[in-house]
Amino acid sequence: MRQNNNQTTTQNTWRASVMTLYPEMFPGSLGMSIAGRALAAGTWSCETTQIRDFGTGKHKNVDDTPTGGGAGMVLRPDVLSQCIKATRLAGDVRPLIYLSPRGKPLTQQKVRELAQGDGVILLCGRFEGVDQRLLDAEDIEEISLGDYILSGGEVAALTLLDACVRLLPEVMGSEHSGDDESFENGLLEYPHYTKPREWQGQVAPDVLRSGDHGKIAKWRHEQAVKTTQKRRPDLWQAYRDDEN
Repeated sequence: MRQNNNQTTTQNTWRASVMTLYPEMFPGSLGMSIAGRALAAGTWSCETTQIRDFGTGKHKNVDDTPTGGGAGMVLRPDVLSQCIKATRLAGDVRPLIYLSPRGKPLTQQKVRELAQGDGVILLCGRFEGVDQRLLDAEDIEEISLGDYILSGGEVAALTLLDACVRLLPEVMGSEHSGDDESFENGLLEYPHYTKPREWQGQVAPDVLRSGDHGKIAKWRHEQAVKTTQKRRPDLWQAYRDDEN
């Protein structure tokens, strides 16, 4: 059964459909702050499909033991196939994504690509994962948040959605609000300061109070470069390669 978790849906709504064993986890934190306001306004929608609704037998089983032996359980392809059919509407061109540690790392470039589309369909795995035949048959894209393991795909799905929703038109208020953020221009973000001017013996850099926007921009770029060189040499190398 599909459940719609937003209040308003319009023709231009960016649609998120999530297949999960725990639909109550959505929209979760995305129902608050700027994402929550955008959800209520119909800028994006969030609907869930309960995987267990398509389970087999009187107990609605969704998994079984691994072929070849081993620990844990694997989500069945026949169950998930029916769930996908109920979730993906006719003519639906949204990408079908499985949150998986085997997937390609999620990048800001990929987030921008997804945010510019019609939305996403997300499959949240549990247990040992999903039968490979399902992934092959449905041409599912696998995406990973990083080199670590979560209990299930729901937290990863919420993270991916948060990253996408904040890039939707007018969600952050200004179309330039995220221009200088980490990864947007290939560098990590420069450090920020606010009031008070002095705190615990530390004073905010004088250049930021100079009123000279050219000097401020130059300082911020220099700080972004230094931070990236120190903390993410891989990003710095990629940035240099792009510049050349």
